[in-house]
Amino acid sequence: MLTRAVTKPPLRVEWPTVLLAAAVYGAFGLLTWFYHALPWWLLLPLGGYVVALHGSLMHEAVHGHPTNRAKLNELMVFPSLWLWLPFRLYKKAHLAHHNESILTDPLEDPESNYVTPAQWDRAAPLKRLFWRARTTLAGRMILTPVSSVWETYRHAATQFARKDFQDLPAWGLHILGLVPVVLWVFWVCDIPLAGYMLLFAYPGLSLTVVRSFLEHQAREDSGHRTAIVESGPVMSLLFLNNNLHVVHHARPDLAWYKIPAAYRAERDKWLGRNGGYLVRGYREVFTRYFLRAKEPVRYPLG
Repeated sequence: MLTRAVTKPPLRVEWPTVLLAAAVYGAFGLLTWFYHALPWWLLLPLGGYVVALHGSLMHEAVHGHPTNRAKLNELMVFPSLWLWLPFRLYKKAHLAHHNESILTDPLEDPESNYVTPAQWDRAAPLKRLFWRARTTLAGRMILTPVSSVWETYRHAATQFARKDFQDLPAWGLHILGLVPVVLWVFWVCDIPLAGYMLLFAYPGLSLTVVRSFLEHQAREDSGHRTAIVESGPVMSLLFLNNNLHVVHHARPDLAWYKIPAAYRAERDKWLGRNGGYLVRGYREVFTRYFLRAKEPVRYPLG
C-alpha cells in the first residue's frame, strides 16, 4: 500500500521577534562586557530588564513564535540568561496553565499562587507567614526568585531519587544552554557569580513576577480570572504585551506585536469577557499592592 509523504508547511518567520531577540542578546553582551566600567545602580535595572525580557521571549517561544518550527523557537532562547529553569519544563507547565477551566486552582494550575484550605491548615506558622508575605508585591519580588529555584531543584532531586528520569532530557538541554552563558559571563567578562546573580539573574526574575502577580484571580466565572493591565511602552515591551493578558489567553497564537491592535479594536469586548478586571498601569499595581496583600492566599473556591 502506498503511503503519502508528510511534508512540512513552508517556514513562517515573525521578523520583529527575531530582531528583538538579536537586540536582547546584543544588550546583554554590552552590559556584561562593560560590567566593570558601569555603576551598580545602572547595571541593576538594565541587567534585570534584559534578563526579564529574555524570559518574555521564552514565553513567546512556548507559544509557537517566531516560527512554525518548535526547534528553531527553542534555539532562539537556548542560552539560559536567568540560569535556573529548563525551557522544556517551563513549556510543559505553562501550556497546562492555559486550560482556562483550571486557572488559579492550586491542585491543577501549575502557575497558581494559592494554596488549598487543607494545605493552609497543615502549614506551620512560619510557612503561613511566608505565604502571606508573597501576597504583597514586595514579598513576591523578593521571595519568589529564591522559592522558585528551591522548588524547581527540590522537585528534580526528588524525581531522580525515585528513578523517575522523564525530565532528564530537559535538564540536559538546560545544562548545555548554561555553557555559553557561563563561558561569556564568568570567563570572558570576568564577572563574579554574586555580581551576576544580584545585578542580572535575581532582578530579572523579580521583574518577571511583577507581571504574574495579578494577571489571574480566583473567581467562579473562569472568564473573569484573567487581567488586563493598560501599561505604558516600557513595561509593555518588557512583558511583550502580555499585560493585556486576557487577549493572550484567548489568542495565544497571536504574536506579541499584534496584541495591542487586537485589544484596541475590541476593548469593550475584552473588558466584558474578563468581567472588567482592569488595572491602569503598573504604577497603580505598585501603589496598591507593594506592601498590601492582593488577596488571601487560601483558595476561596471549591
